[in-house]
Amino acid sequence: MDTWVIVLIVVAIVVVLLVLSLLWSKNRRIAAARKREQAREHLQEAQVLSAKAEKDQALAEEQAARARRERAEVEERTALAEQQARERAARAGEEMAEAEQLRARAQKMAPDLSADGKGRHVSGTSNPDQPGGGGATRR
Repeated sequence: MDTWVIVLIVVAIVVVLLVLSLLWSKNRRIAAARKREQAREHLQEAQVLSAKAEKDQALAEEQAARARRERAEVEERTALAEQQARERAARAGEEMAEAEQLRARAQKMAPDLSADGKGRHVSGTSNPDQPGGGGATRR
């Protein structure tokens, strides 16, 4: 083979290697650019998700605070109602005791009056249904 053919083959091989090297370098730059673009997209998506998560967290905290406040209000109303019920029961007990004392005084003052306020009248006729009332008259 002639020398010039060998030189031409070597030059062709070097040119092919150079072209392959340039293509490989260009492909690496394109791949790196794609990766950077994907990384930017991931960062943007992460920011959006982070903002949404922060918003949801704030809403959850607000909802929990509202629930705690409502529970405290209910407990306060319950405690107040229970206190009022105890006071009312105490007053009722006092009134019952006072009523019983008044009944006892009334019984001492007028033993012939019944609890409903109607007296048993002593008259010429007696009720045969009453004990000791055999129909005889008292005067």
